[in-house]
Amino acid sequence: MILKCVKVVALAAMTLVSVQVSGQDLLARQAPIDRKLKAVDSVALIRQIKAEQAVYPAYSLYPDWDNKRVHAYGNAVTVPDTFRIDLTGYCMPTTHTKITSRCGPRWRRMHNGLDIKVYIGDTIRAAFDGKVRMVKYERRGYGKYVVIRHENGLETIYGHLSKQIVKEDQYVRAGEPIGLGGNTGRSTGSHLHFETRFLGEVINPEFLFNFEKQDIVADNYLFIKGANRYAYQRNGNRSTLTAKAATTSGDGSIKYHKVRKGDTLGRISRLTHVSIDKLCKLNRITRTTILRPGQILRCS
Repeated sequence: MILKCVKVVALAAMTLVSVQVSGQDLLARQAPIDRKLKAVDSVALIRQIKAEQAVYPAYSLYPDWDNKRVHAYGNAVTVPDTFRIDLTGYCMPTTHTKITSRCGPRWRRMHNGLDIKVYIGDTIRAAFDGKVRMVKYERRGYGKYVVIRHENGLETIYGHLSKQIVKEDQYVRAGEPIGLGGNTGRSTGSHLHFETRFLGEVINPEFLFNFEKQDIVADNYLFIKGANRYAYQRNGNRSTLTAKAATTSGDGSIKYHKVRKGDTLGRISRLTHVSIDKLCKLNRITRTTILRPGQILRCS
């Protein structure tokens, strides 16, 4: 009888060990599948973010999409004290290197960009990926010009063109031809007037691009409110700039959350450590907005 009991206990133990081994084996087999699913989900998320950016580049920064005015924002936007702008994936707007007029005061008025010597008919290219916001003509100003809003938050302006070869609301890639060099508008000779702006604020293009070397100055640019037009503004307040830079997020990257079934603003707030009010402000929604699975929300 005792021997029989011992056999039963041994058999049960072997069965239990077998079940545990089988369970571990199943978990081990499942792990690569889970990793693949996560990878697929990440790829899908990236694709969806890019698709939404193509429809409305930098939508989290700008209040609207305006095809009527170059400088359309004014008090409608809140300009951050600092913001790091990604410059990778760039293309020089022209292969010409000679700057004929720099950013700053000129002829009793402010010159808000660079004039680069080009010839009529020279190809002008988009500096970054983005969407064409304006294709217009201004007889006493830019002449024939193009405005592009980019995914990194910048807007670039290309003035005095002889011909525009893109349309409003068209998505363009960095390096794609957008126009031809010219001498239209308020111009005294063929050249490209090139401006770079962030939320309407002028950034000296020479802080971003080195036309002589046909390269960007650095992989990213630290926008500092009120210190983007002249070198002395940045060099003369080094300690202040350093302090402000220290409060800027490491790489200036924006964090997103992909809405899943059952998600609420409260749950997303707890997961991301971002208040509901801030989530609403970042995404231009209200507390009563119905979230749909697959929707992308900005969280920083």
